[in-house]
Amino acid sequence: MGIQENYEQLPLKDFAEKAYLDYSMYVILDRALPHIGDGLKPVQRRIIYAMSELGLNALAKYKKSARTVGDVLGKYHPHGDSACYEAMVIMAQSFSYRYPLVDGQGNWGSTDDPKSFAAMRYTESRLTAYAQTLLSELGQGTVDWVDNFDGSLQEPVILPARLPNIILNGTMGIAVGMATDIPPHNLREVVNACIQLLDEPDSTLESLLTHIKGPDYPTSAEITTSSEDIMQMYISGHGSIKMRAIYEIEDHNIVITALPHQVSGSKLLEQVAAQMLAKKLPMLEDLRDESDHENPTRLVFIPKSKRIDLDSVMSHLFATTDLEKSYRVNLNMIGLNGKPVVKNLLTILTEWLRFRTETVRRRLQYRLDKVIARLHILDALLIAFLNIDEVIAIIREHDKPKPVLMSRFSITDIQAEAILELKLRHLAKLEEMKIKGEQDELEKERKALEKTLGSKRLLNRLIKTELERDAEKYGDDRRSPIVERNVSKALETTALISNEPLTIVLSQKGWIRAAKGHDIEVQSLNYRSGDKYLDSAKGRSTQPIYIMDSTGRVYNTTTHDLPSARSQGEPLTGRLKPPAGSLFTHLFAGQPEDWYLLVSNAGYGFRVQLKDLQSKNKAGKTAITLKDNIKALTPIEIHNDSDLVAVVTLQGRLLIFPVLELPALSKGKGNKLIQIPPSDFSSDKDEVVAVSVIAEEGVLKVISGKRHLSLKKNDIEAYIGNRAKRGAALPRGFQRVDALEN
Repeated sequence: MGIQENYEQLPLKDFAEKAYLDYSMYVILDRALPHIGDGLKPVQRRIIYAMSELGLNALAKYKKSARTVGDVLGKYHPHGDSACYEAMVIMAQSFSYRYPLVDGQGNWGSTDDPKSFAAMRYTESRLTAYAQTLLSELGQGTVDWVDNFDGSLQEPVILPARLPNIILNGTMGIAVGMATDIPPHNLREVVNACIQLLDEPDSTLESLLTHIKGPDYPTSAEITTSSEDIMQMYISGHGSIKMRAIYEIEDHNIVITALPHQVSGSKLLEQVAAQMLAKKLPMLEDLRDESDHENPTRLVFIPKSKRIDLDSVMSHLFATTDLEKSYRVNLNMIGLNGKPVVKNLLTILTEWLRFRTETVRRRLQYRLDKVIARLHILDALLIAFLNIDEVIAIIREHDKPKPVLMSRFSITDIQAEAILELKLRHLAKLEEMKIKGEQDELEKERKALEKTLGSKRLLNRLIKTELERDAEKYGDDRRSPIVERNVSKALETTALISNEPLTIVLSQKGWIRAAKGHDIEVQSLNYRSGDKYLDSAKGRSTQPIYIMDSTGRVYNTTTHDLPSARSQGEPLTGRLKPPAGSLFTHLFAGQPEDWYLLVSNAGYGFRVQLKDLQSKNKAGKTAITLKDNIKALTPIEIHNDSDLVAVVTLQGRLLIFPVLELPALSKGKGNKLIQIPPSDFSSDKDEVVAVSVIAEEGVLKVISGKRHLSLKKNDIEAYIGNRAKRGAALPRGFQRVDALEN
């Protein structure tokens, strides 16, 4: 059958599980997470090492970025060139990295569009001076080396960082099942905290925070996170940082001078402009971008009037745009034990100092070994000078002089080799003096190195001195001030809408629209075929409109976004969800504190404030209880506590009583307004046909067909009585009342 026998059988479940775990570990350890020692991911480490191998230090000439990327891919990192170049670009962007590692020449992107950088064939690059803190001790026995991917070269496992780059530049990355978001910090603050830990190893996290106030981003926007939240973030290793743009008031215009980290000015203007187009920022008239080389960020917001409270406008913009932005913090990194762990600030600095101490110890030991080896050679050279004639004779007389020299002068193989490689020009008397001088210097250095290596105090002092020197050379002032600010708050919808008078119109089939102004001839509007006018209410664009249906439920919706009265409107069922079979019957509007009278044709009613009828539920809320074919009449606004309620029945009986005799409820059936015999109501012989609220000195007009009866103060007194009474009969001709007007 030709079946080969050199294969392995595995269940698919086991193979898939192993393959995914291998992939996960690769992504976590070799791609996405930084190492605590140098704060770099593998691709970043390889880019910096490759550039140093190309001689691209801070004083070298720039070279094409494609040259570097080619070296990185060909020698150390066999992956995509675009991903490698993008990693290089981020390390060169001063607005992305707090302390850039790559010095770029050409188009390396902008704050408006960080990904707008030119292709690698156009840009040139070299390392920054700060990058030397990662590389300067590389050839001094400080780190371990491993084979590259094809075994043809060696590369460092980690770079011997002189500074805790892990939190100076920070990083972000997404692995499998975990992520990292480490914010950047100020070099001077971090070094001061490290020095305190060297001096006082038992220091608490709280004491370190006297030096490290919080993250320090490459922008001068404010950090508004409270000190308590920052402390909790450093204690747990998790949290968030909130940044807010800085603005000034110039000639009553708002001028933005600094944006949060990685916020694009052009995209921010798009966000604000979108709100203006949606008529959600009526207080702003125009936007301008006045940014230039002298002012990298200068965005101008022009208000419509000088009476506008600019601080409240900015508070709204902070809450609704990227003028205020939160950044997740997750201090996840690969520790010295090779395992990914979320660490708190104290652990990070303590572990890094352990790494730094070991690095310095290895550097000093490497130098000590070199000094001892050189002294060993110098001892042999001095012997040769003191016995030069005999040495020359041995060399001339023996075919293999090395063993003879070793035997005659009791020297090692290495010393004998050094004597044999001596050049004739070095046999002068002056060279002997140089050897003795070099011996003295190296002996002093050897003693100093051994003393430092044997003393933890001296080793810490050396590390401290080097940290202070680097802080002096590369440190700078804090850029992101930490300021306590009030929590930003979006303005209420009413504050974002121009306050205009509106007449809201409802048709019998439930189509709604709004016309500007209160002097609208609602009956003359065009209606859909088979539809006609039902009700209208006068309100304002900042107020909701209240809609009652045939079941006694009340709904509310915004008015500023209702279609124009020039159109035929939109169906209310698109905004609301009334019960099946119900019909919309009445409209009313007003302020939340306004009082209304809700009445049924059965003669029951109560007072209610509009705020008690407000609901965000599309299904509305029950207001007046209606049973057995009882209907609700048009809600009537109550203006004053001294108002009177006039109730008239179909049979022409009128009762007037003080409005305060009715209870204030949020929902229900209410109290009896006027007495109607149950038999008359059930047989449709009598019911309440109209209700009106009249002022204390007001006039009441009774309408019956074409007849009108005006009742003035003296006439009204004849109909005043106690609530729930039968009322007095109207004059002849008004036994069938149609309506009341005040």
